[in-house]
Amino acid sequence: MSISRREFIRLMGLAGAAGMMPSSVFAAARQPSDLYEVPKFGNVTLMHMTDCHAQLNPIYFREPNVNLGLGPAHGKAPHLVGNSLLKHFNLEPGSIEAHAFTYLGYDEAAHNYGMVGGFAHLKTLVNNIRDSRGPGNSLLLDGGDTWQGSGTAYYTRGKDMVGACNLLGVDVMTGHWEFTYLDEEVISNVNDFKGDFVAQNVAVTDDALFDYKFADFEGFDEDEGTAFKPYTIKNVGGARVAVIGQAFPYTPIANPSRFIPDWTFGIQDEHMQGVVDSVRENENPDVVVVISHNGMDVDLKMASRVTGIDAIFGGHTHDGVPAAIPVKNAAGKTLVTNAGSNGKFLGVMDFDVRNGKVQDFRYRLLPVFSNLLEANAEMQTYIDDVRAPYKKELEEELATAEETLYRRGNFNGTFDQVICDALTTVKDAQISLSPGFRWGTTVLPGQKITMDNVMDQTCITYPETYRREMSGEEIKLILEDVCDNLFNEDAYYQQGGDMVRLGGMDYVCDPTAGMGERIQDMTLNDGTKIEAAKKYMVAGWATVGSQSPGEPIWEEIDKLNTPKLVNVKGNPGIEEYVHG
Repeated sequence: MSISRREFIRLMGLAGAAGMMPSSVFAAARQPSDLYEVPKFGNVTLMHMTDCHAQLNPIYFREPNVNLGLGPAHGKAPHLVGNSLLKHFNLEPGSIEAHAFTYLGYDEAAHNYGMVGGFAHLKTLVNNIRDSRGPGNSLLLDGGDTWQGSGTAYYTRGKDMVGACNLLGVDVMTGHWEFTYLDEEVISNVNDFKGDFVAQNVAVTDDALFDYKFADFEGFDEDEGTAFKPYTIKNVGGARVAVIGQAFPYTPIANPSRFIPDWTFGIQDEHMQGVVDSVRENENPDVVVVISHNGMDVDLKMASRVTGIDAIFGGHTHDGVPAAIPVKNAAGKTLVTNAGSNGKFLGVMDFDVRNGKVQDFRYRLLPVFSNLLEANAEMQTYIDDVRAPYKKELEEELATAEETLYRRGNFNGTFDQVICDALTTVKDAQISLSPGFRWGTTVLPGQKITMDNVMDQTCITYPETYRREMSGEEIKLILEDVCDNLFNEDAYYQQGGDMVRLGGMDYVCDPTAGMGERIQDMTLNDGTKIEAAKKYMVAGWATVGSQSPGEPIWEEIDKLNTPKLVNVKGNPGIEEYVHG
């Protein structure tokens, strides 16, 4: 007779409870790999990955210790970190889940549990879930930010990730950084993708419609003026599942519009409601879901305003949220999820669909620990082959990390500081500015820093650097603008990034203040007060407007310029480093 690991552990538990064996034996029988024992429930399974940022190999990724939520977001997911997150989601401190979802004890836990992600390991997990659900009972959704974030993605213009996603079996995806390639490259990649690329909120400009250069593209609808298919219908587990796409609404603002001049974006609640209503009326679906790249705060607000959506599978803000959040609206409720980043998590939503609608659900966000999941041989061969032409360059060892180098967090990360310090040194500048990107992997103390790691932090299609004079007033305006994007209490005015990173200067930040009043007491590193009318030499990179004249940032690569925060004491979205 053979029994499953789950049944074996259950029997051991019963024996231990009856006093038949020492509790230490039972404890030894429990394995971290039991994370992946996800019982089948219902008849429709939707798997969700997002924001992998082209990380084909396993990586380290430290979760933030600062993710502030203000106003209606105070104390609510996703604005919970560390112990506050563990308490809210009832996760055990010191557990493997605590390591996956928080920064607590990060260095030691990372050594204990190893790397996360990697497409070969992710494919094994996806295949296991598919096999457990049976043929035709599951879909794999990808929330975007898939074709950007690594050296191979940069060199192949995203083609490496299209091939990897085809091999992984992605059924439906939407996008954001996908649109930072040239528009003809985007169309080429979508054509090569074997699944459905959906985006109800991407339209062709009125001027371009008269002579649209992609008029033959299958996803273009001349009558509606949409550039891509707004939705797709899939038959899953005997149910009709509608998947609507919501691409990142602020793409032409947050990224260069010059790459995609003929496309418009936006949140577009009214259009989304129209698409949902039309799908409900004309397609007779049993389930309607949205694959979104809004960011979780935006998804939570949209779920309260747009009716008829069963679940939103969200991305963009890299929030690993262990549970689905139910949001009430005028017609019922919508479940909102967010599945982290860098291939670190796979969301699994099981629906019980009967009588034309969702009756119940179960949701798990599974950490992808590469030590616990065997690498899929076919995917590993693909990864090795696609990296082979660039392997020598990417694996070049540049230095050894003396401390944990990370990025994710509302304010400066240690890897960002390395970039900022490189800019001030190489460009002979007093101050440096680096974007508050949320992608970028982590390097542990004692680990070799490779060109791979540098490209993970800097690899974009507009990496050029600049050096120019700015007045103190200009610098303050930049900081205020980004800070409002981050801390505006209306989610629809947030674009989802973190605060611009700084080198050479410090400041006080009051996130609770209004626009124009959050940034205070700006000083150079030596304590000299920054004056509004005085000029300062500033270096930076990743200009969204016109192309900067300098070389790529990765060719230029002591003090951590993190602002003093005020009026945020007790906020569950921050731990450590709080002043006042």
